[in-house]
Amino acid sequence: MIANGVWEALDRLGIPYRRTMSLKPLSTFRIGGTAELVLLPDSGEQLADTVRLLRQAEVRMEILGNGSNVLFGDGLLEGALILTKGMDACRVEGTQVIAEAGVSLATLANTAAQASLTGLEFVRGIPGTVGGALTMNAGAYGGAMSDVTVKGLALNARTGKRMELTDHSYGYRESVYLSNPDLICLRGEFSLREGDRGVIDDTMRSFATQRKEKQPLEYPSAGSYFKRPAGHFAGKLIEDCGLKGHTVGGAQISRKHAGFIINLGDATADDVLRLEEFVRGEVFRRFGVTLEREVRLIR
Repeated sequence: MIANGVWEALDRLGIPYRRTMSLKPLSTFRIGGTAELVLLPDSGEQLADTVRLLRQAEVRMEILGNGSNVLFGDGLLEGALILTKGMDACRVEGTQVIAEAGVSLATLANTAAQASLTGLEFVRGIPGTVGGALTMNAGAYGGAMSDVTVKGLALNARTGKRMELTDHSYGYRESVYLSNPDLICLRGEFSLREGDRGVIDDTMRSFATQRKEKQPLEYPSAGSYFKRPAGHFAGKLIEDCGLKGHTVGGAQISRKHAGFIINLGDATADDVLRLEEFVRGEVFRRFGVTLEREVRLIR
């Protein structure tokens, strides 16, 4: 239980918050129980104040952007959930785009396109934010954040200090943020190239069409559920096991793309985790490959 002094400090600092909030609308999976406390800082300064306060009060904290790669548990999420979506400043300087952690990837891509800058078209349809994309080294259609990121600004939650990053230690779904959980992304800077606005727009439309054709966008999900195993594609392994359409409760392996677990409307986290366990077992039994969850579980 969060101490009364925390609420008083939040009011004094002017940091927006909500108590006992449903988690379902906070993730694209539309699954989850209740958050004890949701914090909504609108700047890096407020985020730093929030983190400092919670650490001093020894309150558990989780950082979230758009909730596009998250599965919340079904019960009470004790502690604080910090949403960065209010940190949404984005600007162009020459051939660079500088964006705060809460900027949506759609906004990031559109900002670059409006300035006739190419290099970020691949993020247009990814339903996440800059902070999440930098943390996961998000990628699609042959592009990845590691291709365009030149600098970042991070907050060290342990020391309270900000630090500039020029090396993000990127790998496949790996970054310095994952290897050092004390680091919280505040901002990213992206180096792009001058391009033709019409070609950029056409490329983004093409990617959007491919997504609509190949992915189950009509259902809530957290995107690709499993990481890509070395030498394989998770969706292909699952499909080859004959598991398209396999259902546990309200959770189902998509009939359109086997790499997605979808929420048919009333799925619980328990449904998803039981389906995950079954799929992992079948893929290992058939192919000897161990699937790893890409989606972040918070409970």
